[in-house]
Amino acid sequence: MYQLTFSMDEFLAEYWQKKPTIIKGGFKHFIDPISPDELAGLAMEEEVDSRYIARHGKEWDVKHGPLSFDHVPEDNWSFTVQAVNHWHEGAARLVTPFRALPGWLFDDLMVSYSTPGGGVGPHIDQYDVFIVQGSGKRHWRVGPKKDDYEEEFGHPALRHVKGFDPIIDEILEAGDILYIPPGFPHDGYAIETAMSFSIGFRSPKKQELLSSFADYVIANDIGDVHYHNPKLHARKASGTIPANEFADLEGMLRSLMDHPQLMRRWLGEHLSNNRHDLDVIAAEPPWQQAEIYQFLESGEALKRLGGLRAFYYPEQPHVVFINGETYELPEECGVAATYLCDEENITQNLLGKLLDHPAFIALLTQLVNQGYWYPVE
Repeated sequence: MYQLTFSMDEFLAEYWQKKPTIIKGGFKHFIDPISPDELAGLAMEEEVDSRYIARHGKEWDVKHGPLSFDHVPEDNWSFTVQAVNHWHEGAARLVTPFRALPGWLFDDLMVSYSTPGGGVGPHIDQYDVFIVQGSGKRHWRVGPKKDDYEEEFGHPALRHVKGFDPIIDEILEAGDILYIPPGFPHDGYAIETAMSFSIGFRSPKKQELLSSFADYVIANDIGDVHYHNPKLHARKASGTIPANEFADLEGMLRSLMDHPQLMRRWLGEHLSNNRHDLDVIAAEPPWQQAEIYQFLESGEALKRLGGLRAFYYPEQPHVVFINGETYELPEECGVAATYLCDEENITQNLLGKLLDHPAFIALLTQLVNQGYWYPVE
C-alpha cells in the first residue's frame, strides 16, 4: 500500500497552485506498480491513449498509439500511457494516497517509460501534476512562471518553449515526488532507463463549462422560449438595440442559469464524465438483486471500477452522478452516495442497514451489471 510521507494539509497551504517543489522520499521504498512490459502491452491496445516520443539531434519524432516497438532506437526515446489507473489495478493503487484532494479535479495517472536521454522536451502544462519517480533516475528542470515564454515547434504534436532559467534543477530517484502547478515550464529527461508516474489534476475552463451547459440546455430542450415584448414602441432608428432590449435579451440568457437544481444536475453530470475510456465489462449473465444481497451478506466485497468518476452534493446524499449520468434514490437511503463515491470497496460492514433497502440494492445491481462495480477476487 502506498503512503505519503508528508502532510497533505501542509502541502496545500504552502505549495498548491503557488510554487513547484520536490519532495524527497515522498514515498518510502517505492516499487513500480506496473512493469515496462505491462505498460508496453497497454500502449499496443487500440482503446488506450498512448504516445511515442523520440529525439534525433534537434529533430523530434512523435507517434500516437496503438504503438509498436519493433524498430526503436537504443536511447533518447520514451513512451507514455494515459489513464493507466483505468486499466491496471496495481497502478490504480498509486492514486489512493491523493484522494485527500477533490476527486472532481483528478484527471488520470499517466505513466512513462524512458530510455537514457528520453523525454518530451521543455513545455508548459495548464494543470497540477505530481510526478512520482519510479525505477531509474531522471533529471528535472523547472522554470519560473511568466507570460512571455516563446514557443518553438520541433514537431507539430509538441508545443515546446525556448530556454528558461531553472528554479529547480535536480535529479529524482525512486520515491521522490516533483509537484508542478499550472504555468511553470519544465523539462525532464532520463539519466538511465526510468519509469515515471504522473498524477494529474485538471480544472475546467470557463469556455468548457459554457459549452457543456449549452449542450445540456439544447439536449434537454430547456429554454425553448422566444423573445416577447408586447410593449414595443415605434422608433426612428431601426438599426438600434436600445438598452432596455439589450437587458431583456441578456436576462433571457441569465434566466437559464437561475435554476439551482438544474445547474447542480448539469454540473454533476459534466464533472463525472470521463475524458478517457474505461475498462468497462458488463456483467454476463446479469446479476439479480437477490444475488447481490447474498454476495455482500456472505462477507464478500464489490470494488469500484478504476477511473470511474462518481460524485454527489453533501446536501443531497441520495443523488449520485456516475460517468455522466444521474441516479436518484429515495431520501430515506440517506448517505448512500457516500458509499458509492467516497469508498473504493462496498461491503456489508460498510453498508449496515442500507443493505436491506430494496431501492439501494436495485441501484447497486444496476451498477454492477453495467460494469461500474465488480466482485473482489
